[in-house]
Amino acid sequence: MSQSNRPVPACAVVVVSDRRSRQQAEDTTGPVIAEWIATRGWTAVPTVSVPDDAGALSKELVRLTDEGVNLVLTTGGTGLGARDVTPEATLAVAHRVVPGIHEWIRASTGANLPAAFLSRGVAVLRDSTLIVNLPGSPRAVSEYLAHLGKILPHALAQVRSAPGSPDADRHPTE
Repeated sequence: MSQSNRPVPACAVVVVSDRRSRQQAEDTTGPVIAEWIATRGWTAVPTVSVPDDAGALSKELVRLTDEGVNLVLTTGGTGLGARDVTPEATLAVAHRVVPGIHEWIRASTGANLPAAFLSRGVAVLRDSTLIVNLPGSPRAVSEYLAHLGKILPHALAQVRSAPGSPDADRHPTE
């Protein structure tokens, strides 16, 4: 199936923040990501906020995967703090790790954003869903998205055409 005939990817944003999940803080990164998704013409499911809790995040990632979301972008919880558990929660539900995504982003953004080297974010596959951890600051999110935009279309096309993917057997007119 040609890429132009593919169904539009469904994308989810998960904000990982204790304060945001209790509605005690403004979401400063979720809207940046949602706007980026919209500018690509992709479908965004409603943004979800979860606390900095590995169990809560893992449960949400499984739910989104089970609902058939193609791409999940998490934001927050990738730093060195004791409550930064996003990578661990993501790895707990992963079927395969995609290390090159974050290796490339860290190498590409490190000169302008040295804190990128402190990010512990990961990218994984769970079934036919690609899950990518993003940092929790708007500036860093924007930098990461600028790089992700160069590789995500190809990555999603690969995942969605793989045997066993719900989209793999679709007829081009569907």
